Amino acid sequence: MTHHAPVILDIASTTLNAADKLRLAHPLTGGVILFARNWQDRAQLLKLCKSIKAVRDDLLICVDHEGGRVQRFKTDGFTHLPPMRALGELWLQDGKAGQGAGAMNATRAATASGYVLAAELRACGVDFSFTPVLDLDFGESGVIGDRAFARDPRVVSLLAKSLVHGLLLAGMKSCGKHFPGHGFVRADSHHDIPVDKRSLKAILADDAAPYDWLGDSLHSVMPAHVVYPKVDSRPAGFSSRWLGDILRGQLGFSGAVFSDDLSMAGARLIDGQQVTYTQAAVAALQAGCDMVLLCNQSLEGGGELVDELLDGLTQAQLKGHWQPDDTSAARRLALLPAGQAPDWDDLMVDAGYMRALDLLP
Repeated sequence: MTHHAPVILDIASTTLNAADKLRLAHPLTGGVILFARNWQDRAQLLKLCKSIKAVRDDLLICVDHEGGRVQRFKTDGFTHLPPMRALGELWLQDGKAGQGAGAMNATRAATASGYVLAAELRACGVDFSFTPVLDLDFGESGVIGDRAFARDPRVVSLLAKSLVHGLLLAGMKSCGKHFPGHGFVRADSHHDIPVDKRSLKAILADDAAPYDWLGDSLHSVMPAHVVYPKVDSRPAGFSSRWLGDILRGQLGFSGAVFSDDLSMAGARLIDGQQVTYTQAAVAALQAGCDMVLLCNQSLEGGGELVDELLDGLTQAQLKGHWQPDDTSAARRLALLPAGQAPDWDDLMVDAGYMRALDLLP
């Protein structure tokens, strides 16, 4: 039986404790996001993932594992993946005659990157990575920087589509972020509330173009904790204008929508008011998010803030402030990986995997 379990939470250590198991068993918990603190080695990670699935086999095990500086697991055999900018730079290496070889080499390398990323994660029990980044590289945002493929939305779209193809070859789904675009603003939404004063027309023609062109090639989307005041006074992840009218209505997106981390500064001020995690979660769900993330809170006070969110959402549901949605439940389940996960030792001698390693920039 499917049920709407919108909360993606974190755990404190490399193993599950009793409190973790209770939170993961909560009917509103839909998954867990892992961080570097949850990593010791491959054997430990695989054991941890199996223990999570033993609590509930439908839980989605997620990680931010993009390559470059955003890669949670880097030792014990994990490939150091390139930042996405390296793929954009490869695109520009077009040969003396401009014969187009650079673009073809870059898309091939992007597919290889996606395959290596997904195959290695799946071999250790991880279901899903929040990738690819679709933000444009305007050269202003420190938090995005070399995580972006390129400045040109056409290049970003084709490289992202190639990377998504690689993910799918290993049975993993994708997440485009950060809708409609985080690359133009300098402020970091982890610590501030970025404001992008451009018009809707300008944003749709440029930053948001990859979401239109990729369409349902993307399986999920994560909106930005950025305010675009000419469109809505709320950050995109709390805006029914952005998520309902534009993303789903105008662009026709039908996949899952995750909130970005509710503990970030950009999520804690809505309509000029400081909000609790529960209030932020309800606002995100009401705006059109299917799932909400709360990260790095299992370490605070023994995870009291995670319990507060689960309890608060339960009460909000009972009071009718948000209602479970069968479509959202189905979207979450659709992100679980397809096919049998590879065995690590078998993967290391697989011809396709070894060829993909050779193609990385």
